[in-house]
Amino acid sequence: MPEKAHRILVVDDEESMREFLSILLRRDGYQVETAVDGAQAVACLRDGHFDLVISDVKMPRLDGFSLLEHVMARAPGTAVIMITAFSNTEQAVEAMKKGAYDYITKPFKNDEIRLIVQNALERMELRKENRQLKRELEQRFSFGSIIGKSRPMQAVYDLIEKVAGSRVNILVTGESGTGKELVAKAIHFNSERRDQPFVAINCGAIPENLLESELFGHEKGSFTGAVAQKAGLFEVADGGTLFLDEIAELPAMMQVKLLRVLQERELRRVGGTRTLPVDVRLVAATNKDLNRLVSCGQFREDLFYRLNVIQLALPALRERREDIPLLVEHFLGKYSPTVSLTLADGVLRRLLDYGWPGNIRELENTIERCVVLCGDGAITVDSLPGHIRTGADPVEAPMQDLPEEGLDLDNYLGNIEKSILLKALDRTGGIRKRAAELLGISFRSIRYRLAKYGLEVGEEE
Repeated sequence: MPEKAHRILVVDDEESMREFLSILLRRDGYQVETAVDGAQAVACLRDGHFDLVISDVKMPRLDGFSLLEHVMARAPGTAVIMITAFSNTEQAVEAMKKGAYDYITKPFKNDEIRLIVQNALERMELRKENRQLKRELEQRFSFGSIIGKSRPMQAVYDLIEKVAGSRVNILVTGESGTGKELVAKAIHFNSERRDQPFVAINCGAIPENLLESELFGHEKGSFTGAVAQKAGLFEVADGGTLFLDEIAELPAMMQVKLLRVLQERELRRVGGTRTLPVDVRLVAATNKDLNRLVSCGQFREDLFYRLNVIQLALPALRERREDIPLLVEHFLGKYSPTVSLTLADGVLRRLLDYGWPGNIRELENTIERCVVLCGDGAITVDSLPGHIRTGADPVEAPMQDLPEEGLDLDNYLGNIEKSILLKALDRTGGIRKRAAELLGISFRSIRYRLAKYGLEVGEEE
């Protein structure tokens, strides 16, 4: 029994066939209407939507192939099954070329037609879901989803609009948490490449000995563990966009190889002997000063100029404070979709006064915390983290003096520890093992500390 009553139109000039299919399909829970020929079927389709049309080929006035062409032109989301009493391979091929889901000959078994109908409807539903997903993706990564009306953000929107349709490489710069990947996706989904893959990789999260294989692929047997041929991310993104996050973390040898791929627009897999052409639009991102790294000899100057054809600098949240109320409203809707939460007196003022070293990511985490703590009540000042209540950034702006009203020392120190943990995870691309090494603590210790603060983030390795 179908989960919902799909509507099926049966078109045949034989009354017995119409009655037979109607009875059979209604038993399975479908809504069935009938038409005596293609002309009547066109009228039915004009009056209502059908998920599936089952049509005879030979009929008076308007035959099955003419009806098929009409359905494909006017209702492309409707599946069509052709049936005939005359088995003809050429007709079957023609029907499939014109868009029919299947072509079957009379007489047919009950189970045969039921299975074909079920498969046709499942395929139709899958296509409908794919179209809906595509619309949602386009909507999600349209300019409107990058929230902000401030002048710095208007400049970002203008630049995205200008460069999205081009083929040039783009370098997105900005502090951690400013939304660099979201901007890269907006560029992709507003370009001619929107129907092709968008592939992202954090250059600092992949061990150096695996990064070449990850980007360029490898041939079977090229190194220990290469048990099969593997396409790299450049090949996966062919025709689309490749987003290289934390490009400053790219090792020196990989900088040379990346430069060659960008110059020649072709690559060679690890262990391979032939070159493969690739058509990829590259968007790179970093929270570091690449100009300084170039002057220090830590980043190749020629690669920098290849990446930096267009630079898109994202403002820090403290530079666009007028966007904070919009972002707060957005995150409240995201984390409390069924309950309309309000901000108590003083909350917005503290959010506006705080420096937000973690930018939008930190603001989002703060609002999520408040939603959890407040339940269905108003968000109060007490629900904010201690360093936001006191207006102090626990890492960037350490306390100079003890406040007159005192403080909760455990809470204050906890916020410092939590902030450092998040920064370590961000720098290592969410790899907890590497974050533990960066902080000089054991893997067991970092797992305990993350659990202590309810931070279910990162991957083990």
